Amino acid sequence: MELYFSPLACSLATRIAFYEAGYEATYVQVDTKRKRVTTDGDFFEINPIGQVPVLRTDDGELLTENTAILPYVADQLPSAKLAPVGGFERARLHQWLGFISTELHKALFVPLLTPTASDDVKHYAREHVALRMDTLQTHLAERDWLLDGFSVADIYLGVVLNWARYCDVDLAKWPAALALYKRVFARPAAARALSEEVALYQAESARVSAQ
Repeated sequence: MELYFSPLACSLATRIAFYEAGYEATYVQVDTKRKRVTTDGDFFEINPIGQVPVLRTDDGELLTENTAILPYVADQLPSAKLAPVGGFERARLHQWLGFISTELHKALFVPLLTPTASDDVKHYAREHVALRMDTLQTHLAERDWLLDGFSVADIYLGVVLNWARYCDVDLAKWPAALALYKRVFARPAAARALSEEVALYQAESARVSAQ
């Protein structure tokens, strides 16, 4: 499988999932500002909305959106046990993937991290931080993971919560959520993936500054 990614973007979650499973994927870096891939191709030809992640399957199919990619990867690599196989717990997986994607990723962190977002938009997002994070805090207060065991939902949540430091959201106000975040990145696969993408991000930033 081949992953189109941008350093420290939400595509990091799929890299972590691959590392957790010991799977050797192919990684193609994308400049999401210029919408170019590292091979100097037009990324819009891969994804018409120009966003990562995009997964190219072994059959050559293209899959977008974390809510689809992460369960698919988990199902392709079942020995890693990154997702429930079926039943109500599988529905819970999709519930939390949807919550992370819509209520945290898009509704909160995208407006707060977008330099061109208006003050009104950022204010609206900040007004809703507590409600969303309180929901996480309540759910995680007496459990280690979102589901009965570690899953791709925890990976995605850890990646999204990693952005809090860049937009002045203090995770210490929600200690159970902070504990999950630390728990995710204490895992060797996640720590390795984060370290590698930090280095890639710094290299890309230096390249842009030098231009």
